[in-house]
Amino acid sequence: MDNGYIKQEILKPGLAEITFYHPSHNSLPSNLLAELEDTINKAGQNPDIQVIILKSAGERTFCAGASFPELMSINDFSTGKKFFMGFANVINACRKCPKLIIGRVHGKAVGGGVGVAAAVDYCMATKYAAIKLSELNVGIGPFVVGPAVERKIGISAMSQITINANVFQSAEWAQSKGLYTEVFESAEDLDTGILRMADYLLSTNPEAQSMLKKVFWQDCEHWDALLEARAEMSGRLVLSDYTKAALKRFA
Repeated sequence: MDNGYIKQEILKPGLAEITFYHPSHNSLPSNLLAELEDTINKAGQNPDIQVIILKSAGERTFCAGASFPELMSINDFSTGKKFFMGFANVINACRKCPKLIIGRVHGKAVGGGVGVAAAVDYCMATKYAAIKLSELNVGIGPFVVGPAVERKIGISAMSQITINANVFQSAEWAQSKGLYTEVFESAEDLDTGILRMADYLLSTNPEAQSMLKKVFWQDCEHWDALLEARAEMSGRLVLSDYTKAALKRFA
């Protein structure tokens, strides 16, 4: 528990809920990212699962992004690339999963957390689910999550939150740009809305859903190579003197 967890629960026939948790604001170290990727992949291949809900535990932050202590410990390119490939692999797992994934964002999403929210197929949130791409503050950029975020909100909005890296944009702003489909007053209302959507999807043709997902993600087949190249960009930058100094200031 102290090191976080990934767990899957079957809420009802056909409906799986995947939850991630880490005590440091639901940040995701490499081991949890690898486990989350594996869990999504297995759920996608499970014939007893038709719809997936992806969420985090706790009452405040949805996901604070990458593990800061692990980021600071990187001292060579191969380790840096592997670190940033963690979020790349989770995004690609969501993309390739043949089941529709509903995202539940109950609180703030930062960096990689915005990428996770962008990688699901239908994302629902509370009014507390503000977003921020803070990577520029530590001398890197949201290279790995960028394609997923840009796909959802467009290059103009993506560049806005990338450049203005100090500012949280509200959940309503994120909804207006297409990241969130609905914004609710409370977590309780959010859960009611998610289960309503899940029940609807469970009543529809799973084959049609799988085909629709392929259509939605058309022209993204090159993302395995694209996100790997982006991970290499971040892996190089994290070794720079500028980034090392910036990380120390934030620590």
